[in-house]
Amino acid sequence: MTVTNLEPGTLVGGVDTHADTIHVAAVDSWGRQLGDQEFPTTPSGYRQALAFLTGRGEVVGIGIEGTSSYGVGITRAAGEAGIAVFEVVRPERAVRRREGKSDPLDAYQAAQAMLSGRATAAAKSADITALRALHNARRSAVKARAAAQSRFATNW
Repeated sequence: MTVTNLEPGTLVGGVDTHADTIHVAAVDSWGRQLGDQEFPTTPSGYRQALAFLTGRGEVVGIGIEGTSSYGVGITRAAGEAGIAVFEVVRPERAVRRREGKSDPLDAYQAAQAMLSGRATAAAKSADITALRALHNARRSAVKARAAAQSRFATNW
């Protein structure tokens, strides 16, 4: 599912996530910035963020950076509210250098990625955390094995 060719009165949201806060931006079907605001990463903050977006029009979708890490809470809340959520990839370094870096700017860029159709990846679920832990444990074990083999080979 992609969010393109929006009807008038509809909007998309963009979310820049951090450990303690999320920054939410709203963009209408013409790409106009409707507003942005920061909220705490708490259940109450997620409800306030969704109310902020829905208070500006019908929300067709939300682009979120880090749906399986810092954005897992807002991703879950938006999904429970019936809003489509898409994973947004962080802008390339060249773009970030050229256009700048700030929470509001990142949130608007996430919303613009939704509007342009660049954000098409489905949001990752919280289940990915277990898979990530397993992958990290395996990578650590492989590194430890290689170090042990290297140490053993040099002692002969």
